[in-house]
Amino acid sequence: MKLDILAIGAHPDDVELSCGGTVARLARLGYSIGLVDVTEGELGTRGTREIRAAEAAESARILGVACRDTLRLPDAGIEVTRPNIDALIRVIRLHRPDVLLIPHPVDRHPDHEHTHVLAREAWFYSGLRKIVTEHEGAVQEAHRPRSYYHFMQWFEFVPSFIVDVTETFDQRIEAMRAFRSQFYDPQSTEPATILSTPEFLEMIRTRAEYYGDRIGVRYGEPFYSPAALPIQDLFTLHR
Repeated sequence: MKLDILAIGAHPDDVELSCGGTVARLARLGYSIGLVDVTEGELGTRGTREIRAAEAAESARILGVACRDTLRLPDAGIEVTRPNIDALIRVIRLHRPDVLLIPHPVDRHPDHEHTHVLAREAWFYSGLRKIVTEHEGAVQEAHRPRSYYHFMQWFEFVPSFIVDVTETFDQRIEAMRAFRSQFYDPQSTEPATILSTPEFLEMIRTRAEYYGDRIGVRYGEPFYSPAALPIQDLFTLHR
């Protein structure tokens, strides 16, 4: 399936936590969006592999994405190896996206940092014709997305641009709440984590309000571009 955008996270719920409003907004605008979870999040304190898979499917439905894939690499064991790079290259070549959304390279969780390197290398190498990959027995054509942008997770950075997600922020929260095992649920008997407190959800809202305020809207999501962004008309910056 040809996609416009592919968002890559280390764990199920990473994309929702970071740029779910952007994904939902792009889907509403008619773009074809896909998600890739590098792991199944099986080492998380709460939930199980099976529970998180079901939650991820429900969240994808809420966001309106076209597909959600998982590489099934080991949680807390994401390594930048040739086989792992090739696994992500296969997904990129299968969906042929124009843009990747990937984690920022500096973050609290090592899996997020490793996923950044894995995604960046797969982005580049997917365009090399002499790296041969196959899908369902057929050799895949080389394809390199034209751009990739970093989304924000635990650590903050100075953004290159901020997306207005005011219209889809509640949809992002609903998609996050689909991960009932991970976030605030007063009926849960599992051990508490940073993510499972009501204060965490309030922090998510406060951060989105802060970045929204930076661009004069209610809610915003920040991104970083490693390359300069071309602008044809200065007035498009203020629409």
